[in-house]
Amino acid sequence: MNEQARRRPSKSTYRRPKKDPVRILAFEALRAVDERAAYANLVLPPLLKKAREAGDFDTRDAALATELVYGTLRRQGTYDAIISACIDRPLKQVDPPVLDVLALGAHQLLGTRIPTHAAVSASVELARVVLGDGRAKFVNAVLRKISKEDLDTWLERVAPPYDEDAEDHLAVVHSHPRWVVSALWDALGGGRAGIEDLLEADNERPEVTLVARPGRISADELLDSLDEDSGLAGRWSPYAVRLTEGGEPGAIDAVREGRAGVQDEGSQLVAVALANAPLDGTDARWLDGCAGPGGKAALLAALAAERGAWLLASEKQPHRARLVERALTGNPGPYQVITADGTRPPWRPGVFDRVLVDVPCTGLGALRRRPEARWRRRPEDLEGFAPLQRGLLREALKAVRVGGVVGYATCSPHLAETRTVVEDVLKGKGGPAVEAEWVDARPLMPGVPALGDGPDVQLWPHVHGTDAMYLALLRRTA
Repeated sequence: MNEQARRRPSKSTYRRPKKDPVRILAFEALRAVDERAAYANLVLPPLLKKAREAGDFDTRDAALATELVYGTLRRQGTYDAIISACIDRPLKQVDPPVLDVLALGAHQLLGTRIPTHAAVSASVELARVVLGDGRAKFVNAVLRKISKEDLDTWLERVAPPYDEDAEDHLAVVHSHPRWVVSALWDALGGGRAGIEDLLEADNERPEVTLVARPGRISADELLDSLDEDSGLAGRWSPYAVRLTEGGEPGAIDAVREGRAGVQDEGSQLVAVALANAPLDGTDARWLDGCAGPGGKAALLAALAAERGAWLLASEKQPHRARLVERALTGNPGPYQVITADGTRPPWRPGVFDRVLVDVPCTGLGALRRRPEARWRRRPEDLEGFAPLQRGLLREALKAVRVGGVVGYATCSPHLAETRTVVEDVLKGKGGPAVEAEWVDARPLMPGVPALGDGPDVQLWPHVHGTDAMYLALLRRTA
């Protein structure tokens, strides 16, 4: 053998890393969430569709990719604490793409049934593809440290004892920012069991729930149209159908045709409660003042049509107004969609009989569906939303006639976004007071348990299996 041949590296040195389409897709989704402030529920579907069309994915691959993305995002706080305990530098000094690979690996090791060897080797191969050989060695070393203990053992090491710092303990164990734990605990009240149940529910994969739009299809007809064992009746809403594991809404004819839609049961209950609130006098003109993306507007429009009422759906953002228009297409009754700012409305005061304002908020009630929101939101966001929320409710009360009803809804249980807003508006804080009285919302959700002392209603993931929707009903009195 000549000298040149002896110096030539072996073929193993040049081994190309194995490209794993599932884990590469999961990594790309996490990078989009981090770099573009995207939401996983918007980023992941087109990536999965592209992979299916390319022939790279089957149903099992799509399920694994979905679990890796959502599981990693939900448990990010816990995994960050564990990774931090396994490295010799502050976590903020680790490049975000490296952290994403480490978190994906940690989730496979601690949050799935993937065998340890497979989880480590697959993550290292992913690192070689997307990061290069040098940083792949770092990933290998960290994941091997993590693999030596199970999740419970790690939590004992990295979470402070509950008796010493209850909120920080819960934040690490259940992977929520400390301020979110504090806010949810304040809204929920009670002891340790309730808050732990809520935080655990936030980390569970939510059911996919459909709404059967009245006048176009009934819940029974929708359920009968599904494949055997692929659907269940809703728990609380008369229009709800729950898809069982693996149900694909886009494959259902009624969804494609707009006769049904995807909508959390809590959102359905809010719309139905407003529609059924008792009125004296006319019941002909309804308003959805924050209509995007259109789920509640579509249900309200269908309910209004059954009574011969007309719905005006208003949305400030043009692209969201287009989503509302799409959601209402085919509604059997009269409606109109406009692009308008609900705090500076184009309609005359006192012309509506029923008004809904599902106001922009922090979204802390939908952390099951948008797990990345818990890491993206900050306490100071509340200060930005508060004037808008008060302004929208104040204008909604002006828009309704005397004797008409306004529903103030938000997908957040934070007290600063719920009852505090309503009380401030009724007291005239931040603007002129509008004369109105509370309407007890609890009787308008028949069969739903644990609705509290009223008159407003707070739904909970761990109690009702819904998003944490809040509803206050107010009747204008002057």
